[in-house]
Amino acid sequence: MTHKDFEVKTLGNATIKSPLKPSFKPDGSSFGFIENEDRVLFDASLEHFNHCKETGETPISFEKAGPHQHLLFEAAKTKVAIVTCGGLCPGLNNVIRSIVNQLYYRYRVSNIIGIKYGYEGFISKYNHSVIELTPQCVESIHLFGGTILGSSRGQQDVSQIVDTLSTLNVNILFCIGGDGTLRGAHAIHEEITRRNLRISVAGIPKTIDNDINLIDNSFGFETAFTIANDIIRSAHNEAIGAYNGITVLKLMGRDSGFIAAYAALSIQEVNFVLVPEIKFDLYGPKGFLQVLRNRLENRHHALIVVAEGTGQYFFDSETLQKDASGNIKNNDIGLFLKDKISEQFKSENFPFTLKYIDPSYIIRSAPANANDSKFCSLLAQNAVHAAMAGKTDFVIGHWNNEFTLLPIPIAVAKRKRIDVEGELWWNVLETTGQPVSMKS
Repeated sequence: MTHKDFEVKTLGNATIKSPLKPSFKPDGSSFGFIENEDRVLFDASLEHFNHCKETGETPISFEKAGPHQHLLFEAAKTKVAIVTCGGLCPGLNNVIRSIVNQLYYRYRVSNIIGIKYGYEGFISKYNHSVIELTPQCVESIHLFGGTILGSSRGQQDVSQIVDTLSTLNVNILFCIGGDGTLRGAHAIHEEITRRNLRISVAGIPKTIDNDINLIDNSFGFETAFTIANDIIRSAHNEAIGAYNGITVLKLMGRDSGFIAAYAALSIQEVNFVLVPEIKFDLYGPKGFLQVLRNRLENRHHALIVVAEGTGQYFFDSETLQKDASGNIKNNDIGLFLKDKISEQFKSENFPFTLKYIDPSYIIRSAPANANDSKFCSLLAQNAVHAAMAGKTDFVIGHWNNEFTLLPIPIAVAKRKRIDVEGELWWNVLETTGQPVSMKS
């Protein structure tokens, strides 16, 4: 990574005075406006500080998010569009509501529209309607899960999307979505740039898996593992309710096992956490099935939490398919484990009772909890601050307890995954008591 990777683009010179007054002291010594030199360190460790001090290097840093004293867009002449894409996630409606309220009440922007059903809504052949968004129509949407705008997966013709933005006279586009949505937003920005249009493209990262690069937390993630906490409690009751009782619980996590890990840490009842970052064997003296049997012989119950993207190497790669967004459609590792456990223990005449639970769609369509709701509001407010100031092709992020701006390309350069040599995974191993390795 270089300093250039962290440079956020700006559409032009901001000259319009902001209507905001973030400082209540005459000398501006309270919170105040963001200045260009306000940055958030990527590596805030003392070791890295001393290294930069000795070498004279400038440390890599993010642009700090917040209100700007001067804006690029004039409220009365500004039109804003909001689109939600990809799978559902707790907090989508909260983000929509907060964008609308921030624009309307703080920046006095009243021309706000919602694009229905993701990027499809820009394409005329789908015939999806555009809806007007006002504070009144979004007043209570945060109480419900899902998204009032609807969503969809799949790539759409970028040229047609920009045609529609131009026809609708949109000045700012807020794209709320995950990795695929943000890649689409960047492609839209590139087409806008090619046509020399002045349209800001702002990304708000939505991934229940918490797997977007260089963002330490994404909305919906906390709600997901909080709901999973309650399900784990019930799953544990099922396991201990029978002699050699086993419960297999599958949670979201296509490429990263953060939900499984955090859920297990939140309630110390899980005995095995299986995640995409760790490979394991089924058979052999150190394989999962033998370790599971050892656990049952000792404690007579076991609770297994598995992330959906785990163990895909157990399946024939020729059967793998992709969804409309280009993501590999994972085979069902939960049902696979259920079947393999049953086959193995039946063949050994080992008594057991097994339950399988998959609550994924219930979790992702739930409303955001209180802390996630607060986080959604702050993400939305900071995204509006940046977009109104003319920032573009950016994602609003969070790093070292600060809200940040980062260019979309570096945010989607790779997926964030659990560091299996790091503290989080060590904490999981301590909590579950499972072996460091289940490779024979």
